[in-house]
Amino acid sequence: MPPSDHMTNQAAPYGSYGYPGMPPAYHQGPASLANASPSHEPYGQSGYQPYSQVGMHMSQLSTALGGLSGVPELEVEALRPVNLLQEKNLLPPRALEAPEPNLSPELRKVNCSPQSFRCTLTSIPQTQALLNKARLPLGLLLHPFRDLQQLPVITSNTIVRCRSCRTYINPFVTFLDQRRWKCNLCYRVNDVPDEFMYNPVTRSYGEPHKRPEVQNATVEFIASSDYMLRPPQPAAYLFVLDVSHNAVEAGYLKYFSELLIDNLDKLPGDTRTRVGFLTFDNTIHFYNLQEGLSQPQMLVVSDIDDIFIPSHDSLMVNLKESRELVKDLLTSLPGMFSHSKETHSALGPALQAAFKLMSPTGGRVTVFQTQLPTLGAGSLQSREDPNQRSSTKHLGPATDFYKKLALDCSGQQIGVDLFLLSSQYSDLASLSCISKYSAGSVFYYPSFHHTHNPAQLEKFQRDVERYLTRKIGFEAVMRIRCTKGLSIHTFHGNFFVRSTDLLSLANVNPDSAFAVQMSIEDSLADSSLACFQAALLYTSSKGKRRIRVHTLCLPVVSQLSDVYAGADVQAITCLLADMAIDRSLTSSLSDARDALTNAAVYLLSAYKSNVSNLQQSGLVLPASMRLFPVYILALLKQKALRTGTSTRLDERVFAMCEFKTQPLQQLMRMVHPDLYRLDDMSDQGALLLNHTLVPQPHLLHLSAERVRRDGAFLMDCGNVFYLWIGKSCSDVFIRDVLGCSSYASIPENMVSEGPSSKHVKGKPRDEASAKAPFFQRLVEDRSEAASSYPDFLEHLQQQMP
Repeated sequence: MPPSDHMTNQAAPYGSYGYPGMPPAYHQGPASLANASPSHEPYGQSGYQPYSQVGMHMSQLSTALGGLSGVPELEVEALRPVNLLQEKNLLPPRALEAPEPNLSPELRKVNCSPQSFRCTLTSIPQTQALLNKARLPLGLLLHPFRDLQQLPVITSNTIVRCRSCRTYINPFVTFLDQRRWKCNLCYRVNDVPDEFMYNPVTRSYGEPHKRPEVQNATVEFIASSDYMLRPPQPAAYLFVLDVSHNAVEAGYLKYFSELLIDNLDKLPGDTRTRVGFLTFDNTIHFYNLQEGLSQPQMLVVSDIDDIFIPSHDSLMVNLKESRELVKDLLTSLPGMFSHSKETHSALGPALQAAFKLMSPTGGRVTVFQTQLPTLGAGSLQSREDPNQRSSTKHLGPATDFYKKLALDCSGQQIGVDLFLLSSQYSDLASLSCISKYSAGSVFYYPSFHHTHNPAQLEKFQRDVERYLTRKIGFEAVMRIRCTKGLSIHTFHGNFFVRSTDLLSLANVNPDSAFAVQMSIEDSLADSSLACFQAALLYTSSKGKRRIRVHTLCLPVVSQLSDVYAGADVQAITCLLADMAIDRSLTSSLSDARDALTNAAVYLLSAYKSNVSNLQQSGLVLPASMRLFPVYILALLKQKALRTGTSTRLDERVFAMCEFKTQPLQQLMRMVHPDLYRLDDMSDQGALLLNHTLVPQPHLLHLSAERVRRDGAFLMDCGNVFYLWIGKSCSDVFIRDVLGCSSYASIPENMVSEGPSSKHVKGKPRDEASAKAPFFQRLVEDRSEAASSYPDFLEHLQQQMP
């Protein structure tokens, strides 16, 4: 049965690290979490304590935290107390790496890459009580289908799995002898099949522990018919295009058509690949592209209240056989509607038609929409008040039409991707449900216009080209398994949850990520290692059934010091962001913001109470978590979560969608961009790549005081670069890099020469902001602005009990 509105994509209790309780989501079992409300809980109003440096040795710290274990030099640095009120240079010189789990060199060598599979804690607490004491969330971040340079692909008649819990054999199982292996998740002893005794890589017999499945934490199996409910589907692509007057004015259709013509040969697929097209305004237009026709035929259905398919065998056609007709249609499409005056949009009926058209096979539906749907099922009315753009109302859908249709699509293995190109409010909160619950993607281009907004047009072109050519998996499911004693209770991302640990993904793409929250149900005292395995079963675009398996192994610890030493501050930040998005939808934005602030307060308090015999005053965190308040403040400034600033409702909702689906590396650059100074780079620390020295400039804090008029600065925000040239920057640098003779000769509107990059001159945007140049405000809006970070620290200190 489809989940109720109170189930899908909803967070479970946050209590153990400062989040108030919420209705349960997908619980595998009970989680013993405390309940605390940030909105009503009284805070101790302790005064602002002056900082006093207390000299200490690591032995004192070790004693205070219950002793150290593992790799001393790594843990010593990770546990070094950092007083945030005194230390200002918190950023490392290079981009922050995921912490290395405290494992033996052999296990570390074969462990899963943190880019694919990452845990918020790289040392797993033995008990839920120890996790509660640490005040940190436990969860996993997955990027299961990401593009890989190397991937061991295994073809075998026998895929070896545990007979009890169905875990795939992996590098962390134990071979008791040549004929028996013990599962690393449930500890059952299994027999080694005869076929597994042969190693296809070394062509030797009798060494099952050297098989590629046991030497690699990420592998892909070619699946047998046992893993198929039906023959693998062909790659099938249906494009649903808005051709109303609004769409014609925006001018996207010409560029989309050109891009698709140029990339027809690069669409993932084989000789069975099928394509179809459907356009709509106040009526629905189908296109007969059957081989043998001299030109495409348009079939119009004007009864949008009772949608039917006018032909069942000529609307989704074989791309190879009807290629010329497809090109003819794409060439003529922009001109066919160029004089349209029809302002209405029947998006809902168009999606109903797409569902009926794609149901026999499944596949991908790509929707381009430019306005609020106004006719038929799923029609919407504007809910945004332009005078109250700082309001946080209407973050949820206005109708359940799009969610219900998405669940129907998911059941037929249809994923729906939405491209919204709109200059007006279009209720993305409602429209995004069609992608959210069908494992699709959402792309949004506010103020899109092909001539008035060239930057948006360029971004659209790059996104569409990547979208059309990136790999894709069809009719997929993903299951996450974990060591006995651990349980999964909440998922984040775009999917439909089929059971407690199974996600239904009609489509899967390499740019989408997922997150899960976990709890510790039973003590792990008898285990030295905890393991997690994600298995993604999908149909490739070539019609092969494949299983991609990622296995992550982490140590189990009994000391609080080890938990803190292994804390992954970026993974924790991303998981808390997902939880905050859920909170803002189910409760309120102010509750979500309070909860984020409390996460920092409770961590500071927990660390202080557990190292109290060090008599540290001020705000002290272990070095592993020193950037946590910076990242929390950065989250509070994001469009998704900010208040008091005019924010378009659709832009806020889109930012929320990105938080739930972006991989960690992309998300962290959005939250806390990388800032570099470029005009004073040296060869010190440079990398030698392809016989060329590549300088490695140091990261700078996101503060206007770091931006100088005599410099050039680059800010990497993940999806856009900003290159800022100060008024007094060296003419030599300007000439060498921008090809301009001096600062004065840099064009005012110089935008983009690489992927979505913007050159910004160091001039104020308007007279009112003469003292705050655009880039400096841009930098400070992103994170720990010099004016607000100390204020935030003071606020945290006031909230501490």
